[in-house]
Amino acid sequence: MLYLVGENLDKARAHYQAETGKVVQLMRGIYVDADTDADADVLRHAIRIARYLYPRAYLSAASAVLLAPTRDGRLFISGPRNQRTRIRTLEIIQNAAPDHPATSTATIDDGMGEFQVNVSSIRQRFLEAFRQRSEHAASIDDAMRADMSRRLIAEYGDAKAAADALWALARENQWYREGEQAERHLLHTPAIHEVRNAAALDFIVAWHGTHIGHLLYDGFEWRWKQDEGFDLPLIQQRVPGKLPPFILSLLPEGWLERVLKGNDERTILRSGKRYMSNITISNKAGELNALPADILVNRLANFEEDGIFTGTYAGPKRDDIEQSFEEKLARLYASPDTPRLSGVQIKAPMFLGDDGALVPSTGLPFTHILKPAGTSGFQALPVIEYLAMALGPYAGLEVPATALTSMPDGMPPALIIERFDIRTSADDKRRLVLEDLCSVLDLPPEAKYDGTIERLARAVRPLSSDPEADLLLVLKRALFAWLIADGDMHLKNLALLKIAQPDACTFETVRLAPLYDAVTTVVFPGLEHDRMALKINGKDDRLRRADFLKMAATAGLSASAANRAIDEALAGLSEGVEEIKIPDLPGIDDEIGGKAERMLAICSERIGNFA
Repeated sequence: MLYLVGENLDKARAHYQAETGKVVQLMRGIYVDADTDADADVLRHAIRIARYLYPRAYLSAASAVLLAPTRDGRLFISGPRNQRTRIRTLEIIQNAAPDHPATSTATIDDGMGEFQVNVSSIRQRFLEAFRQRSEHAASIDDAMRADMSRRLIAEYGDAKAAADALWALARENQWYREGEQAERHLLHTPAIHEVRNAAALDFIVAWHGTHIGHLLYDGFEWRWKQDEGFDLPLIQQRVPGKLPPFILSLLPEGWLERVLKGNDERTILRSGKRYMSNITISNKAGELNALPADILVNRLANFEEDGIFTGTYAGPKRDDIEQSFEEKLARLYASPDTPRLSGVQIKAPMFLGDDGALVPSTGLPFTHILKPAGTSGFQALPVIEYLAMALGPYAGLEVPATALTSMPDGMPPALIIERFDIRTSADDKRRLVLEDLCSVLDLPPEAKYDGTIERLARAVRPLSSDPEADLLLVLKRALFAWLIADGDMHLKNLALLKIAQPDACTFETVRLAPLYDAVTTVVFPGLEHDRMALKINGKDDRLRRADFLKMAATAGLSASAANRAIDEALAGLSEGVEEIKIPDLPGIDDEIGGKAERMLAICSERIGNFA
């Protein structure tokens, strides 16, 4: 609290309290409590202090507009003389007032009660704005001048009448130069043309259709501004000026990035509106509101038998020699309404309807992902991934629904995967988001191979709502990758699935996501000697039980729990390799079938040799 001798504190009591350490003297007659923030108190009561020290002065220049000190702690007054007074963080700057100033009365309340103080009238402060070599004039910015101009014109009817009123006051105080400048400003103010950097962007970000913030770009750097009222820690800008890692993790890579001609982040963000994790981004709110919600309308299991899709594929085709399937698929992404997918593999967002038709999700909910066959020796990729996903449950891993589908024009089969990160019905009000481990670890996508299983476990433990179970899943997922010879289990192929209830400010569950993008890489050309993407116990090849137990101990798992998880995975996979059959589907030729048989043989060999 502020104390002023003669106002709320007598001189004798002030001396006594200062001696006993209850108050601190700032200058003659001015005290504050010893345990208070003196700097803040001085600024809060700046006008009261100025009135106490200089009762014949009045607020002028910017302080007459603000009725407060400027942000840098300066308070401008006009009085009998020029002088400056500094009290802690407050600087009171007084200049000599004119002989006949025009002043008005303002009411101030600084928390100690209301009081009145004299201030420059609008005419007076407008003239003050044009004084030469004056710190008071410099404190009045263009916005203040423009506001005073509008106010004067409104009061006097037009600019000419306002200029005449200013001249009357200027002549009375012999401020002729100030009167000329003020008149020129009123009568000849140039038209104001707003100039902005056309490269600047303001993207609205929505999650499950609700606007949650703005992604701003000023031509130099990015800034994330979360909307008030949205409290979930969904998007966080950890490096100033850079895209938040969560947003970066959603952007297309590889093939789709080339299709979109995305030479920078702005281009890619402007090319589409829909992304994984129920995120939509646009610079127009109306566009976001019109986008369909991603809700699982139909289950893949209703149109699947023995791993084969029994519905109707109605996606892109390879219908002539001139136009390749990849080019046809790329045409989908010409529409900004087509969801964008991350990852380097060719894939397409699809919708499974009530009639079993699998169609591109342009303008429709994005419920399933289509992964067509590759080229140049990678024609078997969908079949190999299907088999890897089919082995997942045997290893104790949760797996989304998958099925192989025949493709038109003699193309190899493609893989359909059901999304597990979206709502399952219109009545499902949960809010789901999938964040890959690259984003969790604040790494750019190109650093997805820069990590270890131990580092991954350390990241999962504090975030998981069931850390013991998830650390066992990390162990099983790493073991699974080794036993099926998956050399591409990198940080973007592992994620946390977070679920929040409506209006909650915390996630109800944060768990390691189900298995996805698992594939035996060593059966493909150039990858015969592929190793683990992420090292475990410092190794990426020739792994043994001891390596996984060491990792488990580092993660804080007991040896008994780790051994039990390993034994269960080994027993389950041994059974799975024997039971799983290659689907009898047109398009699986001898080359694809041979790779599939080799994959199962490699898995069987690794399981048998694991010790």
